[in-house]
Amino acid sequence: MAMAHAYTPSRISPFSSSSSDRRRPFPTGHHQLSSVRCSKTLNPTAMSISNNEPPPAFDSITAFAPATVANLGPGFDFLGAAVSSLGDTVTLTVDPSVHPGTLSISSITSSDSVDPSVAAKLSKNPALNCAGIAAAAAMARIGVRSVGLSLSLHKGLPLGSGLGSSAASAAAAVKAVDALFGSRLSSLDLILAGLESEKAVSGYHADNIAPAVIGGFVLVQSYSPFKLLDLRFPDDKSLFFVLVSPDFEAPTKKMRAALPADIAMKDHVFNASQAAALVVAVLRGDVEELGAAMGSDRIVEPRRAGLIPGMIDVKRAAVEAGAFGCTISGAGPTAVAVIDREEKGREIGESMVEAFYKKGGLRAKATVAQLDRQGARVIRIGRGQGL
Repeated sequence: MAMAHAYTPSRISPFSSSSSDRRRPFPTGHHQLSSVRCSKTLNPTAMSISNNEPPPAFDSITAFAPATVANLGPGFDFLGAAVSSLGDTVTLTVDPSVHPGTLSISSITSSDSVDPSVAAKLSKNPALNCAGIAAAAAMARIGVRSVGLSLSLHKGLPLGSGLGSSAASAAAAVKAVDALFGSRLSSLDLILAGLESEKAVSGYHADNIAPAVIGGFVLVQSYSPFKLLDLRFPDDKSLFFVLVSPDFEAPTKKMRAALPADIAMKDHVFNASQAAALVVAVLRGDVEELGAAMGSDRIVEPRRAGLIPGMIDVKRAAVEAGAFGCTISGAGPTAVAVIDREEKGREIGESMVEAFYKKGGLRAKATVAQLDRQGARVIRIGRGQGL
């Protein structure tokens, strides 16, 4: 049996805006575990809004932000991870027809893989749209007053899927705003701007928006003061998420209403120990232990699984097919399993899809995706000077 590694505190490594390390330097005086990428103490109420308005650096910016898996079993409301391939896209354009200091939403579209009705369900009122709220919050932090912006949202994620659909829209929006004005905000500024959107939709929790912005695994340590731990999964280790989404909508607010008001001390102790084991597994790159911990929740999953037809059998089918663990992604209805080989992940996905249909009467789609280590990023730049 492998011995546990002894981790010692070390000074935080500074961030930069490069593709390999895209975060900006944090103030000194905070510490982290040596295998944890970042830790920042920040009071959201103390955040300043810029009085020096920068000019737009470009005519337009298009940004993408990935889907996320929140909770990861025992990490309810404080653990999350970004997953590759799936996500939302936002394009922001300087628009003289829009009142200075404000934005309008010009279009909302969706991918072929997403129900066409998704676009029709989303409001074009920026004050009622996830991307619009987040973009406005980012504009306020930058101090945008003299130009108006037009926003176009392309949904690659279904609504109410448990894959951080609202967070992906918000993360892409704040990234696009920041890049449009020369990338002036820190990663924590971007997360806090995105949190304004999450608060309006499903509550003030950062386990989706944080990994959507910065990528990888993220632990939300506290909200007052605001503190995140960005957990480093080893670059030389393989991790695949098997995401199986049934044709069933599970609204976050409804799923939160199912949560127990009180929990037994023994369940709290067990879940806490499993969450700690999951963090250690992430830092070591131990996918088997990660899966075991992820599938161990005794508090939230038992209350929610019964609300998603077939979920209990889907979890059993995943493990029997070889998954290291399986749980509900976020509030559901997507089920997420983990494995270390892509081909095996496809086999597991097929078994989970079959279980959803046979046991829950639901058609489902499986996707095998890797950990997204980058988070929100610019994918297209309009005319103007270089970043």
